[in-house]
Parts: sequence; C-alpha cells; structure tokens
Amino acid sequence: MPPSTIYPTPGHTTLAPAATRPETIRPAAIEHGSRLRAGLERATAICANSYRGVLLALAVAAAARFVSDHYGAPVMLFALLFGIAFNFLATDDRCAPGIDFASKTLLRTGVALLGFRLSLTEITSLGGDTVLATAGLLVATIGFGVVAAPILGRRWRFGLLTGGAVAICGASAALAIAAVLPRRGDLEKDTLFTVMAVTALSTVAMITYPIVTRLLGFDDTETGFLIGATIHDVAQVVGVGYSVSETAGGVATLVKLERVAMLPLVLLAITLLGGGAGKGAGLPTFLIGFVACVILNSTGAVPEAARIAATNASQWLLTVAIAALGVRTSIKSMLDLGPRHFALVVAETLFLLGAAILVVRFVL
Repeated sequence: MPPSTIYPTPGHTTLAPAATRPETIRPAAIEHGSRLRAGLERATAICANSYRGVLLALAVAAAARFVSDHYGAPVMLFALLFGIAFNFLATDDRCAPGIDFASKTLLRTGVALLGFRLSLTEITSLGGDTVLATAGLLVATIGFGVVAAPILGRRWRFGLLTGGAVAICGASAALAIAAVLPRRGDLEKDTLFTVMAVTALSTVAMITYPIVTRLLGFDDTETGFLIGATIHDVAQVVGVGYSVSETAGGVATLVKLERVAMLPLVLLAITLLGGGAGKGAGLPTFLIGFVACVILNSTGAVPEAARIAATNASQWLLTVAIAALGVRTSIKSMLDLGPRHFALVVAETLFLLGAAILVVRFVL
C-alpha cells in the first residue's frame, strides 16, 4: 500500500465518507439553525410587540370581572363597554399588535377550553326527546335568522351570526361563529353588536321568563326546560333556574349544556357548507380542541381541580378577548349599524321563546 494512503502527502486529499462530508452536513444544519433562529426571533417579536395590548385587555377584563362579581352585572357586556372607552388606543402602534393577538389567538384558545364545561354523560342524561327538541329549536332559530336578515336589509351572514348566538350560548357562541366566518366587511362590528345585544336581552329574559312560565302554568320541569332552551348565558340560566327551584335549576342547566354541546356541530356545518373562511380552509384548530376537551373531560381522567382551572381560564380568555374587541370598536361605528340590527336580534329571541313554549305544550 502506498504510504500516501496512510500518511497523506502535501497536495494529496482523502475523501471522507459521503454521509460525513461537510458539504452534505453544513447546508442542512445551517438551514435548520436558520429556521430555528427565525422562529425564536418571530416569537420574541410577538411577545415584545404584544404585551402592552394584552395587558390593556387584561386590565379591562379585570375591571369588568370586578363589577360583575360585586354587582351581579353581565361580565361580557361590561368588558365590551369598558373596552370601547379605550378605543383611542386601538391605533397606537404600541398596543395594536397585542389587541389583535388577544382578540384572535386568546379568543380561539378560550373557545377550545369551553369543552371542559361539558361531558357526554351530562349531554345525554335528559333523554333523546329533549336532545331532539333542543336541536330542533337551535336549527329553527338559526334558520329564522338567516331568512329574516335579508328581509330587514341585513346580510345573511349577520343572521347566521346572531341566530347562532341566540340559539346556542350568547356571547361565547357569537365569538366562536365569528372566528370561522370570512373576515370581511363589518364582521368585527357585527360581532360586538351581537355580543352587546344578546347580553342585554338575556338580562331582560332573566327577569321576565320566570313570570311568563308562571302565567302559562308550567311546572318546575317545564319551566327548567324553557329557561335552559332560551336564555343565552350559562351563568344566567343556572341563576334563574335555581331561583325557581332545585328541579328547574337542574333541568335548565342540563338543557343549556346540550345547547353548548351543539356549538362544534354548528361551527363544522358553517365550515363545510361554505359559510366559513373559504374553500380548503379545513377544520379550525380551536374546534378540534373543543371536541378534544369534551372527550377528555368525559373520560373522568381530568382531576376536578384541573377541570375547574380550565373552565375559569376559558372564561377569563373570552373576557379578555371581548375586551380587546371592544378596544377596537368606536361608539360611532356601533351607532351607524342602525335599528334593524337590533330588531333582528329581538325577533330571533322572541322566535326562540315562542317556539320553546310550543315545544313544552305539544311535544314534551
């Protein structure tokens, strides 16, 4: 064997195995390192640019929560109103990225965590007739909104948004449906108006619906069904139901949970039937997360403390998101929407109430 093969002489090079040649390793390593560095830089930039806006939305949400806890006011409504008061910061370069992050990313995370409120056992505990009746009311109300909106000179997607909010769970449903609708035109203003309108009407319903059921001669079970099938907010349903009786409170809570459980089906239908963000968009990640949380909660493997923490986190994230949306909205833009917006939400609410009364009388 020539010596140069063992001890290379000047000018003589030996080839390294192909897998270890620098020219095959370095480009891949450099590319991987560049991507990692770019990702870290992007995450750092997001944090650096977003924290002020997120802190603003969090402060507004905390103030709304304080008012809600001490005076029994609807937290979502006050988060929206307090947020509007800070609209002058919406275009501030220091706050705008964080406000955008809170109104989109935190919103979707909060909707996904809503799944920990539900379990499959609770959803089916009232029997098939109640589930079918609840689903029928939901579909009919959304259909009414889609048909009535053009009659009142509004876009059909606005009827879909408001009908879904009235039929399912008020502000939370409005935010979730808005997240899968195309981001065009006045969607943001429509969403905020819907949150404000359904929250206000739900507060009125808390006072008037127990009186209506008493005048109609409904028993506690029938009263519980009507309250659970019509009032928008979960906390309001629980409060009103148990103020009537233990039986009414239990039935109302379960019926309300059945309505909330239908939210992912509605979002899926919107996405697949063309009302969503567009062709090829696929299932929203937060919808998949919602279903995963419901399934996980149904297994019983989640400790109670963790479930409560996730539920509380969901409520906080949604409140922060609606506060951020409030910051991005001016009072003038809300007033410019006109009375027909509110007329549609009122009509949908009355339609749902009338349909639920008929279901109690002739179906259940």
